[in-house]
Amino acid sequence: MITAPGCAEVQAVPAPVAAPGEVVVDVRRAGICGTDVELFTGEMAYVLSGVATYPLRIGHEWMGVVSELGDGVDPAWTGRRVTADTMLGCGRCRRCRRGAQHVCAHRGELGARDGRPGALAEKVAVPVTALHALPDTVDDAAGALVEPGGNALRAVRGARLAEGDRCLILGAGTIGLLCAQFARATGAETHVADRREGALDVARDLGIEGVWSADALPDLPWDAVIDASNDPSVPARALGLVEPGGRIVCIGLAGSPSLIDTRDLALADVAAVGVLSASPGLAGTIEAFAAGTVDPRPLVAATVSLEDLPAVLAGTRPEGSGPGPKIHVRMDEPGR
Repeated sequence: MITAPGCAEVQAVPAPVAAPGEVVVDVRRAGICGTDVELFTGEMAYVLSGVATYPLRIGHEWMGVVSELGDGVDPAWTGRRVTADTMLGCGRCRRCRRGAQHVCAHRGELGARDGRPGALAEKVAVPVTALHALPDTVDDAAGALVEPGGNALRAVRGARLAEGDRCLILGAGTIGLLCAQFARATGAETHVADRREGALDVARDLGIEGVWSADALPDLPWDAVIDASNDPSVPARALGLVEPGGRIVCIGLAGSPSLIDTRDLALADVAAVGVLSASPGLAGTIEAFAAGTVDPRPLVAATVSLEDLPAVLAGTRPEGSGPGPKIHVRMDEPGR
């Protein structure tokens, strides 16, 4: 539980109960992302706007096994390995009826907004309609990376890459590196740029074709540029780099406004795409992970216990961590 900005602790809380149409899942593994850290520091937009208040249980990248069913739930879900959508729409509004529950004005967000405790716990309750079954070919580590994978897949879909296109991804964190793998799977020539040498080393280990310092990019025509950073200057840079008629995709979120000149956008006939949420990309991500066309597991640097998590949120890198950007928590046994 995050009890206040900069304060987190493990607490005993009442076990969730499956309401009608819901299930309870025994969580096996969950990931920590930048949103969780911003909720911890108090800098996240939801805290500033008041839709997330303390105490708050975080956790929206996760997987587990269905253990309890509410009324009206198909018994076939019992014992299934699953993950679930983070965005839980009202189910009644125009957006939800059109399949866009991830932008429902009245949505809940697991572990990010009030009303839906997150999955950094031994058990979590979710609507059965949010569940996605995991095949045996997607192990627990990959299963807990489906949510960030869905965001990355949507970013790559937004770039509309074709075989032979050249794509530049600015930012080599978890989302950027997953974008690079999905982009490569389309047959596009894929490049990644970052200012952190350690992040670039991970991109090289993944076999990404072009790996560059963000300050020393080659002079190449870029058919699509994906901003997967948290730098407010990057969207404008992406617009300056992309080819006329190309596409820029913004999936990274900065802590302050990003400014672009819409005259440059219009006069170059560039399309700009924003991506919120993994929701429409979850099924496709599971398919890619199951087929092995994208393997997210090298991104996991360490797996820790729940008791280790407050220190991780405060910025402590677990001892013995690998080079990847992602920290996982295991609920079923001590961290290792």
